[in-house]
Amino acid sequence: MNVKILLLCCLLILCSAASGRALHSYALVQDDATLLIEGKRVHLHGIHLPDSGRRCRTQIRPARCGSNAALALDFRVQGFVHCFPQTRNADRSLNAVCYVNRSAFDEGEDLAAHLLRLGWALALPEAPFEYHALERMARHNSLGIWGTRVDSVSSP
Repeated sequence: MNVKILLLCCLLILCSAASGRALHSYALVQDDATLLIEGKRVHLHGIHLPDSGRRCRTQIRPARCGSNAALALDFRVQGFVHCFPQTRNADRSLNAVCYVNRSAFDEGEDLAAHLLRLGWALALPEAPFEYHALERMARHNSLGIWGTRVDSVSSP
């Protein structure tokens, strides 16, 4: 019986070490819509951010320029974020599920879901079902990247 308990404890320790420690700190939004947290570059897990061109928010000083996804994140992230690393990339950056306004009584808002809801991100194939549903709703409502028409080349 004691061997089973010891094995279970070892397994739990290994699982928690593999997932990495959570990041709870102030975040800076980078121009590529990644977050800089505690000196680590963090990509939002489960989404892809297509190029939507550069835009500038001139109503703030100094003006902030970046992709629409970066500007939407910059507007939403006002201070502390809570990120839970999922994987590490070859460049040592992290892929994490990140939340704002998280507390002991409130899960907060998932930042990847926020970008999907606005139509500035695409759900990756391995993303949770909810992400795919949010992407489909944004597409249906012509939000974000889904609200712009792409010129097609027709053959004569």
